Amino acid sequence: MDNLHDQAVGVEEFLRLVRALPEAQVGAPANYVGIKVRGKGFAYLQEDTGIALVKVTMEEREALVGQDPETFARSYTSGRFGWVQIRLDMVPPDELAELVTEAWCLTAPRRLVEEYEAAG
Repeated sequence: MDNLHDQAVGVEEFLRLVRALPEAQVGAPANYVGIKVRGKGFAYLQEDTGIALVKVTMEEREALVGQDPETFARSYTSGRFGWVQIRLDMVPPDELAELVTEAWCLTAPRRLVEEYEAAG
């Protein structure tokens, strides 16, 4: 493993990150565990493969995939957002935390995001 991936995370760290966000709800385990804020999905987890999907801007998705195609892959597109597939065993913890928080911010109501950032 190269230095870029020495600090990779796993399923438990991903779940810890999403549970730390205000009003984040983690669905029951299934093929994919859905993670929502106020009923809107911002991340999904496939526990058995260690793959997460997170909501990102289209520009962010292209930058991530272009920078590190071993860790990131394009997933589906929904409106103006793209979803990026992340290999949890390859992503640095700080980058995952940033991506999960950004996905939550793209999805949560503006007032909730403002309260979170003010408390931050």
